Amino acid sequence: MGKICIIGPRSSGKTTYLAGLAYWPDKQRQDKRSSRFEITAFGDAEKLKEKAENIICQGASLEPTDIKGGIDGAPLYQFRITIKHLLKKPDDIDLMVRDYPGEIFEELASGRSNSLHDEFLEECLKNVQGCLMLLADWTKEADKFYSQALKEFTKKLDKKGRLNDFRIAVAMSKCERGELWSGRLDPEIDIFDLHLPKTKNTLQSKILRQNLQFYAISTFGVLKRHDPRPNRKDKLGKDSSHAVLREAELWKPYNMIAPLYWLSEGKRIDANA
Repeated sequence: MGKICIIGPRSSGKTTYLAGLAYWPDKQRQDKRSSRFEITAFGDAEKLKEKAENIICQGASLEPTDIKGGIDGAPLYQFRITIKHLLKKPDDIDLMVRDYPGEIFEELASGRSNSLHDEFLEECLKNVQGCLMLLADWTKEADKFYSQALKEFTKKLDKKGRLNDFRIAVAMSKCERGELWSGRLDPEIDIFDLHLPKTKNTLQSKILRQNLQFYAISTFGVLKRHDPRPNRKDKLGKDSSHAVLREAELWKPYNMIAPLYWLSEGKRIDANA
């Protein structure tokens, strides 16, 4: 069973991504392209499926990840992903995924330390085969921030002797936004080279090419194939705005499985996953 983690700053969509993954069977069974994939959620991941139905589909947003109980009390989501092939047996991937709070990523950039967060990082650097890194901004300020955090992250990987065997799938999340949607087909060039060059260079200077891939993903997707408006809208909260699903009946995620398949198997599949 492959064990991976999901890291990224706050509001990068980590928990929503996992909820969308857990809810996949209910939303995708009518889509012929997506019938290639079957996803079964177990344990804590089943609770995420309920949250997707009762919170996301009702136009609300999920609460941030709560880790007050430490790593032993933090959810460890388990999925079985079956990928069907035309001329060979299906691939079954068993994944255990830990969703790490965004504060961990932000402390990497600042150089601060927190004993509770260090506990999560210790697990990530020692006991997982790779991570899905979700990034949601593309400004120059964000590029500087991400680059600084990843410098510290790769230093920690090096100290643990993991630079040569740790896979990183770095993804621009929420790629349904109009400024990014056209770059989803070749995100390494059209998103990361264009908008986050420092971030990309920081990773490429330390991580072996075979252990690094770039993706664009969207948990909410767009409304329709011929109506590529984001299936999301922003709602004002007490302290900030947050994105919610616009049309539940048109919910169709984009490229959810491809980075997980690569992290687990080291193989690529098309972006319709």
